[in-house]
Amino acid sequence: MLNIAKIKNGIVIDHIRAGQGVRVFNWLGLDKAPYTVAFVLNAASARMGRKDIIKIDNTLDINFDLLGLIDPNITVNLIQDEQVAGKIKLRLPERVEQVLRCKNPRCISSTETYIPQVFHLVDRERRAYRCEYCDELWPGGTF
Repeated sequence: MLNIAKIKNGIVIDHIRAGQGVRVFNWLGLDKAPYTVAFVLNAASARMGRKDIIKIDNTLDINFDLLGLIDPNITVNLIQDEQVAGKIKLRLPERVEQVLRCKNPRCISSTETYIPQVFHLVDRERRAYRCEYCDELWPGGTF
């Protein structure tokens, strides 16, 4: 049995699709963290079969929209005094700015660097977004 100590104040990122935890871990820069981080791969899950979990013994300012873009099924548990103080169920964001890049070379957001890259969700099931300026479809699936 794997035993990971409780965290006093921090965050538990749970229900990460198995294999996607590495992306979350790297995006958060946890490999350089000066505090305790537990990263569990392929943990057994009744609901998902297998899942990844990240426990962070520190509070962080996380962009939950971006985290939802990586995996909208993630649950974030906020821990205070070793107790769950709150839960955040992520979802795909309706609007994404400065995260995705338009692949249309004629799009103003591709040619003018001062124009922000803005996309709007058009198909939740396919995780597809459309560029605000040229209507180019950002293919869903992986971030």
